[in-house]
Amino acid sequence: MLFLSDFIGRPVADADGKRIGKLKDLLAARGSETLHPQIVALEIRSFGESLFVPIEEVAALITLAIPLKIRKNEIKPYTPSECDLFLIRDVLDKQIIDTNGMRVVRVNDLELTRVNSHVFIANVDISSAGLIRRLGFGRLADHLASRPRRSELPLNISWENVELLPGDQPLRLKVPSSKMSDLHPADLAEILSDLSRQEGTRVLENLDNETLADTLEEVEPEFQASLIEMLTDERLADVLEEMAPDEAADLLAELPEDRSHDLLELMEDEDAQDVRKLLAYPEDSAGGIMNTDFYTATPDKTALQVMEQMRSSIPEAESLDYIYVIDTETHLLGVFSLRKLVLSSPEALVSDFMEKRVVTVDLLDSQEECAQVVAKYNLIAVPVVDEQKCIHGIVTADDALDKIIPTAWKKRLPRFYQ
Repeated sequence: MLFLSDFIGRPVADADGKRIGKLKDLLAARGSETLHPQIVALEIRSFGESLFVPIEEVAALITLAIPLKIRKNEIKPYTPSECDLFLIRDVLDKQIIDTNGMRVVRVNDLELTRVNSHVFIANVDISSAGLIRRLGFGRLADHLASRPRRSELPLNISWENVELLPGDQPLRLKVPSSKMSDLHPADLAEILSDLSRQEGTRVLENLDNETLADTLEEVEPEFQASLIEMLTDERLADVLEEMAPDEAADLLAELPEDRSHDLLELMEDEDAQDVRKLLAYPEDSAGGIMNTDFYTATPDKTALQVMEQMRSSIPEAESLDYIYVIDTETHLLGVFSLRKLVLSSPEALVSDFMEKRVVTVDLLDSQEECAQVVAKYNLIAVPVVDEQKCIHGIVTADDALDKIIPTAWKKRLPRFYQ
């Protein structure tokens, strides 16, 4: 196997055997034709300056001294492009996102492979053996790499499962959204927690609004606020519109008052109205943590009419496990489960199969009281009503338990809804 560390600092000689410098870096071209970048040039440190030599002029890489096919005065220097990676400068020791293992790791070495007459980046070595190899102890590194391991996590990651993070280097490396958007928001949130605020923000900048909204909902409001500091107000307003109203309200509550006001002004009127409603209640009250997206039906509808209405409206409700029955003035009359709806006769009236005894919480009930109700009655969500029993929203189980169960424990619980 070939490793990048094997080439660092090796002497380079021309066709006459005259030493012209030391290898400083290898350049690889990123193209659409292959997922693995191809080595295209050598950067040689020669008399204090960099000389770029096309890989076609290299006679062999696997030698103690790297020989060229031509004399030094015959070299036609290679011109680096924006698509080129400087492997030592831009990749080695940098943090990367393993989009297959869904984690942030550090590059200790790069494994190269030869295909016909070309050399490509094959894998990223994140093992301790890679660090030891860099120190010049190749045999010890090979010994460690061959030993049985307890961990099932791979020590090498295929380059196609890697996303480079942008950093403060001459070449800006953009994190494309193609792979990142395919990850579950919870996995993205876990990745973000391992990054610095600056790196995390740059990852978020390359996600579409919906994925960004889903990801922000998976992290704590305090961390949300730090991540979105560098996003423009226009972009953030679009993202807030994609978030559940209660999550958007929590985020806005963590921002400076003037920015929060400006963002509400930029949001669509209906979305802004829902968020303003939540911000009017204490942060840890049922009114402050409730979600205003829920599904309702009237008692005079049939089961078939309710299902057709649900199909046609494509509801954005956070939880469809319960459908709440209301009158024309939004008084809460009853509730039924989605399972009950599906199993009922299509001609059956809602008033015939709804449950009239509805467990509720009041707008000013505490989050702890909401959690107790959810736990006592084994609910997925509980409706929030005012003194006139008009429904204003629902508190889902995970929102009720949010500040009561430690975050690390809460992540182990099964999700109640998608």
